[in-house]
Amino acid sequence: MPKPLTIAVDVRDLQVAKTGTRTYLEELCKEFRKLESNELKFHFIDTGIPVYSGNKKLFKYIEHARHQFWKQLVLPLKAFFKNCDIVFCTDNCVPLLHLGYKTIPVFHDAFCFESPETYGKLWLWLYMKTAVPAAKRSPFVITPTEWSKKQIHHFTKIANDKLLVIYEGPKALKNNDDGEHATTVLGSFSISPQNYILHVGSMFKRKNIPALIEAFAKVKNTGYPGLKLVLAGPKPANYFDSDFKLISDAIESHQLKGSVVLTGYLSDIELSDFYQNALMYVFPSINEGFGIPILEAFKNKLPVLVADNTCLPEVGGDAVLTFNPFDTNDIAEKIKTTLDNLDLRKDLISKGQLRLQFFSWENTAKQLVQVFKKSI
Repeated sequence: MPKPLTIAVDVRDLQVAKTGTRTYLEELCKEFRKLESNELKFHFIDTGIPVYSGNKKLFKYIEHARHQFWKQLVLPLKAFFKNCDIVFCTDNCVPLLHLGYKTIPVFHDAFCFESPETYGKLWLWLYMKTAVPAAKRSPFVITPTEWSKKQIHHFTKIANDKLLVIYEGPKALKNNDDGEHATTVLGSFSISPQNYILHVGSMFKRKNIPALIEAFAKVKNTGYPGLKLVLAGPKPANYFDSDFKLISDAIESHQLKGSVVLTGYLSDIELSDFYQNALMYVFPSINEGFGIPILEAFKNKLPVLVADNTCLPEVGGDAVLTFNPFDTNDIAEKIKTTLDNLDLRKDLISKGQLRLQFFSWENTAKQLVQVFKKSI
């Protein structure tokens, strides 16, 4: 019997990743396990040593060193001894060292090139010295959208024919049919079903949440005094990339305390409750690599409004209503139009269901397997 194609999947990142990169790796691992056969084998490789995720500078420096030790020595040796053909890493960084295998990284976006000031200097230096050269040694680099591919090519000069676009899918949130659970969760934040606009995501600067708050204030003043805005997501651990203070200031300056709800971190089932009971989903970000919440909102049959930039129109297609994220009057107008027009909401929901058919983690995994085969 011929040797199966053997893939090493680096899962160490699951110890620290919290947002879209975690969803990406978690969902792919589920799909890869379903695809295992006599011809295809996966090894999910992790470290037995906990990864430090705190804010103490000395320990962070030590963790940078440990991360490089993992990527450049431990992971390569583990893959070698498991006789792997491919080493696949979803956190941008693959080993420079090749021990009889090929490497395939995923570059989700070009944020570190576009906004280097929001990244630690040591992390950025190591990234430029290891991740980018290692990607150039790889036969292919995976990107989630044509927009990301364009930006990554521009900043790294990785050849376009090596950058392959493979779309992602929605997070597999458990749909909660227990109305009492949803009532309890929403009630704990003093929220009623079908009476709030939803945004999901960490409070990074690029999310443009203060502009959404200003637009929301304008909408409330046009005859929606009881309407609320739910900002579901944690504060970023990275102080330099956090917009939490500006968000708090915007809530105070527009006198929206009690009308804008900051939920903090939510479990999957709590997040599902918020998706299932919202009026609409609004995504005002000024820079995204993919935008998984668009698909999650489609899946939960919400009208979706997005910024008219980067990858968001590419992912949303004709199933989203777009606005200028730098113009709060335009954001407010599009929100009010959607609130006032039931037919528009129904049309967006219907188109969202059709658009969702283009995205699934099953398809993502199968396309990746074809890349692995092509690579060797």
